[in-house]
Amino acid sequence: MASCTTLAAQPALAQERSTPESDTAILVDTIVVTGTQLRDISQDGVEKPEQIATPADAAAIAARTAGGALVGNGALSGQLSYRGLAGERVLGRVNDQRFASGGPNAMDPPLHYAPSVLVERIEVARGVAPVSQGPSLAGAVNARLAEAEFTDEARFSTQGRFSAQYRSVDDSYAVGGLAGIASDQWRFGVIASREQGGDYEFPDGTAGGTSFERNLYGAHAGFRSGPGEIFIEYRRSETDPTGNPPFALDIVYFNTDFVQTGFRGEVADRVHLDMRLGQVAVRHLMDNQTTRQPTATPMQARATFAEADTNTAEVALRFGSDGSYFAIGGDAELTDKFVRITNPVNPAFFIDAQPDLKSERVGAFAQWRGALSAIEFELGTRIDRTDQTAGIPALGSAVPMGPGGLAAAFAASDRDYSTTTIDAVARFWIPTGDVTPRLTLARKERVPSLLERFGWLPTEASFGLADGNIYVGNLALDPETAWIAEIGFDWETDAVTLRPTVFYRRVDGFIQGTPVDDTVSVVDSPIEMIAAMNGDTTPLRFSNVDAEIYGADLDFVIRPVDRIELSGTASLVRGKRRDIDDDLYRVAPANLRLAAAWAGDRLTLGAEMIAAAGQDNISRSNDEQPSEGYAVFGLFGRLAVNELLALEAGVENVFNAEYQPHLAGRSRVGNSDVPTGERLPGAGQGGWVRINARF
Repeated sequence: MASCTTLAAQPALAQERSTPESDTAILVDTIVVTGTQLRDISQDGVEKPEQIATPADAAAIAARTAGGALVGNGALSGQLSYRGLAGERVLGRVNDQRFASGGPNAMDPPLHYAPSVLVERIEVARGVAPVSQGPSLAGAVNARLAEAEFTDEARFSTQGRFSAQYRSVDDSYAVGGLAGIASDQWRFGVIASREQGGDYEFPDGTAGGTSFERNLYGAHAGFRSGPGEIFIEYRRSETDPTGNPPFALDIVYFNTDFVQTGFRGEVADRVHLDMRLGQVAVRHLMDNQTTRQPTATPMQARATFAEADTNTAEVALRFGSDGSYFAIGGDAELTDKFVRITNPVNPAFFIDAQPDLKSERVGAFAQWRGALSAIEFELGTRIDRTDQTAGIPALGSAVPMGPGGLAAAFAASDRDYSTTTIDAVARFWIPTGDVTPRLTLARKERVPSLLERFGWLPTEASFGLADGNIYVGNLALDPETAWIAEIGFDWETDAVTLRPTVFYRRVDGFIQGTPVDDTVSVVDSPIEMIAAMNGDTTPLRFSNVDAEIYGADLDFVIRPVDRIELSGTASLVRGKRRDIDDDLYRVAPANLRLAAAWAGDRLTLGAEMIAAAGQDNISRSNDEQPSEGYAVFGLFGRLAVNELLALEAGVENVFNAEYQPHLAGRSRVGNSDVPTGERLPGAGQGGWVRINARF
């Protein structure tokens, strides 16, 4: 795929620039953390920002790409909304590895496992993901963590990097780094990080229940013989008690193990082979006693245990060069999930909300890149076969009759589902010097998630919508099918970089919560009765509707004079239902990010503004509430002590503005200065300092 790199408002004058080695820099954005700008044509990139306090949640970095926005569900549970789509519609990976979220409400979306302090770069597939990356309805995001790299010498040499940050607004710290040794044939490395923070401050007080704590450590190795490498890596992520105010429960722990191994490189002249095997095991507990204040009463006390195991296998064979090739490949993804809700003070109360859910997907793809006269192109198609099944839920003797009746009906239903999906992507671009016009046409499909299909028990599990609504699954769901068109151009000179894009997506079978029956607010069904007992008389069922999403976004860098740089992004997206007169639910408002920087030989100083318009285009059928616009300003500075050591500092929210991002979750915490049911506010005024070192 073609690819392109977005400079995420990091002052480019303070870093070295790399010259694109090929014309593959058109359709991909890459969020580079190291300070070296990469170019690729099918993915966008955002620098790990020097001008703000690095957030613990890497999704907040990915959201700085053009078209991006953050779905804020807690310090470690954010999701990337990209051009109006979020959740499982945006493929998430870490070090190219796919895996299933362990939390039934997506408290651990993919970037939960990418501590910002260890992230080397974040790649965001521009517009649509290449078919070679697997199925996804929208773009894709991939976080690459720091690792040891091969050298050009036969003898071993050491490698290392270290980063540490303190942030006053939540009294948080983050430390992490890499230590390794490598030669031209061998590389060995270990990584580790530690993050901890308290409840954050905002202009009207303290946002209760927002503290966090996470550790990650791992090791990796590689052996290179000629142009190929055999590699292996292992990581352990341990999230300790962490608040999630938009959810009914908070994280007690996520203990997750990642393993992958494989081969990448040439096996013959102009023949490149990629193979990898991976396994991810998530073990999770959440409750409303450990962190939540005030704690729940004994009758309402809940502790939910969840497991998710994902096994993956991938192989791809490419004939040709980076700029002209034909590739074929296949992949498999096997997922097992289990969720049990319990009452920790009553052993007789337990419900298997997700009983032995399984998803088995096997796919194959073909991709061709070439040129026809002045027009370069990349064409790809893939086919996937997905089989989904669910077990029979077990219930304790203390569970009321209502859930028991629903469980019996679910057990008697057909809990096996199979479908075949087909994706196709066509990209075209014309390199003409400074300006490169580009066009993308695509057809993308997404199979309903296990939660959307098999969520038999009415709960607030919604893969992170965190809107307080109760949802139930739908065995009759069809796959979502999106028809996509995007057009834009890249203009790049020494003084200006400008990359605007206009896009349109027509989505048939878009999955969204709708009323469970036609008599809304009339409690006349078992689902509504159970939901009413839990405070929601208008539960929603995941259903297929028809939608359209359109808009425009751009990123830009302007260098009017030597040592001065202006950079940023602007995004506008509109989502509408096509089956009824209504807007889509939780679509980000128009937003702008603008940074100005002066860069000396060793010192960089600058300011950044992040602004969003009010959002009035809201879903009436989902009782969505409008939001107000805002603008927040920050100051930053960077001192390069030498080539290996840099000190950074800044002030966030300089004017202590009070604001509530439209996609922020709503607080459920009673002991907080954020009123219950209100959107979580942005952080208030505070200072931060950071040190980055390489050796």
